[in-house]
Formats: sequence, C-alpha cells, structure tokens
Amino acid sequence: MTTFDPKDPAFIADPYPVFARMRAEGEVHQHADFGLPVTLSHAASAAVLRHRGLGRIWSDAKPVDAFAAFNLLHRNSLLENEPPTHTRLRRLISTAFGRGHIERLRPWVGELATRLVDDVAARIDADGHADLLELVAAPLPVEVIAELLGVPGSDRALLQPWSNTIVKMYEFGLPDTQRAQAEDAAGEFVSYLRELIALRRKTPGTDLVSDLVAETDADGAKLTEDELVATAVLLLMAGHEATVNVIGNGVFALMQHRDQWQRLVADPGLLPTAVEELIRYDSPLQLFERTATAEVEVAGLTLRPGDKIAALLGSAARDPLVFAQPDVLDIGRSPNPHLGFGAGIHYCVGAPLARIEVSATLEALARRLPGLQLAAQPERRAEFVIRGLSSLSLTV
Repeated sequence: MTTFDPKDPAFIADPYPVFARMRAEGEVHQHADFGLPVTLSHAASAAVLRHRGLGRIWSDAKPVDAFAAFNLLHRNSLLENEPPTHTRLRRLISTAFGRGHIERLRPWVGELATRLVDDVAARIDADGHADLLELVAAPLPVEVIAELLGVPGSDRALLQPWSNTIVKMYEFGLPDTQRAQAEDAAGEFVSYLRELIALRRKTPGTDLVSDLVAETDADGAKLTEDELVATAVLLLMAGHEATVNVIGNGVFALMQHRDQWQRLVADPGLLPTAVEELIRYDSPLQLFERTATAEVEVAGLTLRPGDKIAALLGSAARDPLVFAQPDVLDIGRSPNPHLGFGAGIHYCVGAPLARIEVSATLEALARRLPGLQLAAQPERRAEFVIRGLSSLSLTV
C-alpha cells in the first residue's frame, strides 16, 4: 500500500496527493516509521478522536531521569489525561476561562494585530518586502497568551524559544541533542512558572494564572501547582503553535489563490468562514495519537488495550466524502466540520481565542495591505507532525 516518509522534503512540501492515494486504498494504513496504524478518512479520524475506548495515555519520555521536567508537564496536562482527572482539570480550567478572559482580550487582540500589521507595512515600505512570520504570526500568539497568563512584558521574549524547543519532542526520530534541548527548555519554563505562581499567590491580578490559583470546583478540589504549571505551558505551546501555523499556512494559501484573497478583501463578513477554511485546508497539526483502553474497532481494524493509533488530520480534512471539492480553497465554505481543533472531550479549550487571533490578523492584513502578494517562495519547516513555515516573505 502507498505510504510516506515523514522526513521527505517533497512530501512535507505537499502531503495531500499522497494522502489522497492512501485514502483511496483504505481508511487505515499501518505506518512502519511510526510503528502504529494511521487513519486517513474523516470518519475514521473522527472515531479515533471521539471514541471513549481510545484515550490520551501518557508514556514518559525515556530515560525517565533525563526528562523530569518534560514528563512533569505531560503527566499533569489536561491533554494527556482521561476521566476522572481530565474531567476535574477541564472543569476547573473552563470555569477560569469562563470569567470573561476571552472577551476581555478581543479588542486588545484586534489592536495588537493592527500594530503588528502596521510594522509589516513599514518594513515593506523600507525594504520592499517583509516576513509575516517574524513580524506578526510568531509574536502575536505569544503576546496574547502572555497577556492572558499575566506574564510581565519584560519576560515575554523567553516564551517563544521555550515553546519552539519543547514541541520538537512531538516529532518522530528526533536526535538526542534536540531531545536534551527540549528537556532544558521545559526545566527553565517550569522554574519560571513556579516563580510566577508564587507571585500571584501573594499579589493576585486579573489574569488567568491568578484565577487558576484561586480556582476550586464544587467538591473543593484545587489544581495542584504541577497541574497549574502544566496548564500554562499547554496554553502557550498549543496556542502559539496552532495560531502561528494557521496564520502562516493560511496566508500562504490565500496568496496562492488570489481570487480568495480578493474575495476576503472585498467582504470582511467572510472572516469567520475563512478562518475555518484555512484551518481545514492546510492543517497546522497533521497527526494526533490515541491509545486503546478497551477493545475498539476503527474502520474494520480491531485494537486491544494498549494498542496505539493516530489520526492523520490533514488527510481527514481533504476527504471528498465530507468536503465537496476538498482540494479547492473556498473561504465561504459552510458547513465545515474540520477536525483541526480536535473532537470529543479533548476538543481544544483555547479554540475561541485562536479564532479571534487569526480573524484579527486577516482583518488587519486585508484592510491595511489589500495588494499583498508573495515576495518569494516561503521556507517550510522540516517537521511533519506540526506543519508550518519558517518564513513567509510578502510585498505589495
């Protein structure tokens, strides 16, 4: 059966034709490099994400004593736990989020996006071109998460390098040097957050960390400090990586499909559907893994407890049984049941904030720089699981 090499630059440049051939051969393929089956269809991928017999069962990075901080973050993460721990964590975190943090940030995010896009315009005026990732896509989600968490402005430059280094651990076959760097970054991040939490215990603010420190559920169960640290890191890593890559991949797609860019410039009312379509069209997260906790059948494949399986989200997003003309970018597409934010109990808790960030960026670009176009072919990151660009040079 057709397969792919996750390190092949040609595949990484455009994996979707390979996915289409694989999907036509079957909904599930065994992938030798990953050592587990992967789902190609939307139905099978949705089943992997939603089936309660398939969970996020964390296995420590090994050797365990070499990855103390990285493992601490994941053992205590909302994303890596199942009920009842997941239920307790999600209730506490959702309650804190529900205090209006997202709506509080909405106008601030719009102003931030406008300022950053103004920087792009100024750089284009000065140099003839500007890197959208450097000036907007990378700094915006870090600033937003930092504002949400109450990280002082003087410390915010620390966050993006930590996140970028830690998430490399999610790729397959990572060299030992990069694994060690990921652990070092995790350790520094954990230490920093413990200091921030201690400060918020003494002097609470209006930020999410202060609310999480104080948050108690109906049974009086509080977040532990390790859980609070893991939550803050998850919000940064998931929020930053998803948003930066939706903006980068999405604007690149719009530059390749000028009719859709001009359509958005002419009708800002399309922003909500445009955001969803950009997430679908070139998914920032390509693979998401689950472990069977009971005997489960997915698309004719029987999994037994302990067996692993992964959903190929990029393939699911191009399934012609769900999306008409799936290889066509259509910013007015509706309905759009993509799986870019996950599904089931692990649906992304930060999805509303990510949508605000991407929408604000697109709105600012379309208003300020309607004649935007590519200045050069972008550089794509070498990783497969987290799909994104390392640069996106634009001009007008």
